[in-house]
Amino acid sequence: RFCNSEQLRCDITCPHPENNSIKTSKYNFFTFLPLNLFEQFQRIANAYFLFLLILQLIPQISSLAWFTTVVPLVLVLAVSGVKDAIDDFNRHKSDKHVNNRPVQVLINGMLKDEKWMNVQVGDIIKLENNNFVTADLLLLSSSEPHSLTYIETSLLPEQGEVKCEAPNNKLDKFTGTLTLRGEKYALDNEKMLLRGCTIRNTEWCFGLVIYAGPDTKLMQNSGKTTFKRTSIDRLMNVLVLMIFGFLALMCLILAIGNGIWESDKGYNFQVYLPWAEGVNSASYSGFLMFWSYVIILNTVVPISLYVSVEIIRLGNSFYIDWDRKMYYPLNDTPAQARTTTLNEELGQIKYIFSDKTGTLTQNIMCFNKCSINGKSYASHDILLHNTEKVDFSYNPLADPKFAFYDHSLVEAVKLSDVPTHRFFRLLSLCHTVMPEEKKEGNLVYQAQSPDEGALVTAARNFGFVFRARTPETITVVEMGETKIYKLLAILDFNNVRKRMSVIVRSPEGDLTLYCKGADTILYELLHPSCDSLKEETTEHLNEFAGEGLRTLVVAYKNLDEEYFQDWIKRHHEASTALEGREDKLSEIYEEIEKDLMLLGATAIEDKLQDGVPQTIETLAKAHIKIWVLTGDKQETAMNIGYSCNLLNDDMADVFVVEGSTSDDVLSELR
Repeated sequence: RFCNSEQLRCDITCPHPENNSIKTSKYNFFTFLPLNLFEQFQRIANAYFLFLLILQLIPQISSLAWFTTVVPLVLVLAVSGVKDAIDDFNRHKSDKHVNNRPVQVLINGMLKDEKWMNVQVGDIIKLENNNFVTADLLLLSSSEPHSLTYIETSLLPEQGEVKCEAPNNKLDKFTGTLTLRGEKYALDNEKMLLRGCTIRNTEWCFGLVIYAGPDTKLMQNSGKTTFKRTSIDRLMNVLVLMIFGFLALMCLILAIGNGIWESDKGYNFQVYLPWAEGVNSASYSGFLMFWSYVIILNTVVPISLYVSVEIIRLGNSFYIDWDRKMYYPLNDTPAQARTTTLNEELGQIKYIFSDKTGTLTQNIMCFNKCSINGKSYASHDILLHNTEKVDFSYNPLADPKFAFYDHSLVEAVKLSDVPTHRFFRLLSLCHTVMPEEKKEGNLVYQAQSPDEGALVTAARNFGFVFRARTPETITVVEMGETKIYKLLAILDFNNVRKRMSVIVRSPEGDLTLYCKGADTILYELLHPSCDSLKEETTEHLNEFAGEGLRTLVVAYKNLDEEYFQDWIKRHHEASTALEGREDKLSEIYEEIEKDLMLLGATAIEDKLQDGVPQTIETLAKAHIKIWVLTGDKQETAMNIGYSCNLLNDDMADVFVVEGSTSDDVLSELR
């Protein structure tokens, strides 16, 4: 395929192409001393002792030798400097390791080994399974069935042109176009492989470098390495400022006393204690004595406190690395303090912001319940009297690990119930899952989202087996009969739409749009004839959500051929626009996703990870405020909140804020 093509040349319209070398270190050999000293003198005590050293170089006020200040100051700066140098040296090692990773680059039709740092925008590189993605790549070809990409890579010997947006830090967005042989193809985030990711379940793939080095999405998000100041540092600065005030007050009192004594009694001792050269008044003598007392009383300022804190931080970093309770044996992963600057912040935590899925939960989804055409089907949770699993032996392609206990659903499928068949047909078609069949009959699904994997697996077991995918077709084995559907359009999911749709043509020639998404969104798109079914489905949804299950609503729509042909042309124009593409696509999607016919709803279980309730309870006892982010329905979120001890029965004032504007929210909170 791709490797057999003579040569692929591609011009990329890029504002300022970069090589792929990255730099996360803060210093180099020449900049370490000035930059590190600049950072260290931002500590008030260090700046004070530098000022003190300057005072000691003035003969009229110096009362101590200059080295009495230089020695402790140099010691403090040296200890902190060595620690910072070690941290930055580790960053240099990490940068060197990453920049020198090997990668295969396609040059003049041949693959040659090259270092990551030498990869440039426009290069075509080959990645293999478990490889790190070298730069931000446009996927050209892969080992997946039919080389699943957006274009046929076997027809790419001639020159093409890629136009794309300027580098930015938006991980979920990419806008560009590929012009090839007079045809324009839309490029979006779905066709990109971002630096920092790892290739899984793919033997090989080729990609075109779009962004490299500091222009990659990962590096655009990492930002510049800065000097981070902890709360302990800020506290010490405040304390030192207070000590400065106390010191200044003492020196002022002593200086005033000196001026009064010199003007009242000092002239009697001029023979024995003459004024210094240039001093001709008692007030001027007092002014000079103020600075002299600043030098004499310099030990009031605890410069050694910073050394003590640095040593404690270094020791704490070793304790973190050695902590057996923070060791994860399954992956042989210990805790690692990557910097010795911020360790004590662990003890200053007041707020924890956590995602729910995959963080509090196991992110292993199981199809648990569903509602089809107003009838609820459930697994063993409420069918406790029936412990016999459904026998899927009639389906040779069923997943043996899938368990379901409601036999009436299987009977509905076997009786060719039309809504039930349409329900599972939707689940087998409306997704972005990739099938993998390395051994005959051993079908494995690779899903971006475990929700999709669970739904497609459920459809598989109930007789609608998603078998294969190409850029233009989806193959499904329906109750033993193989059917190939033409995939005409995918209406992508995003956080605003909260739904996804596919438009397919059946072997019989029927055009159908299948859609799944959040009930709050899909209910607004239903045909008025679905009102009674919507009420029944809503009752089931509330029941599912009350048990902490993740729910989705599914619907479909038959399309008119003439209208679809006009719509698909406008869809292509919107998808290839460089400006306002998202808004244009959103309008096109909303236009066709109307008057949908409701099929039912799904409910998926995602169990909590071990120890989550106990951990949250312990954190709450430490008065740490915990926020959990979730996209679940309100009832589901409340149920999960109670099950993980985020909410408890002792909270008499638990309430829900439902305002959609700042004023509404403030009003409810008051």
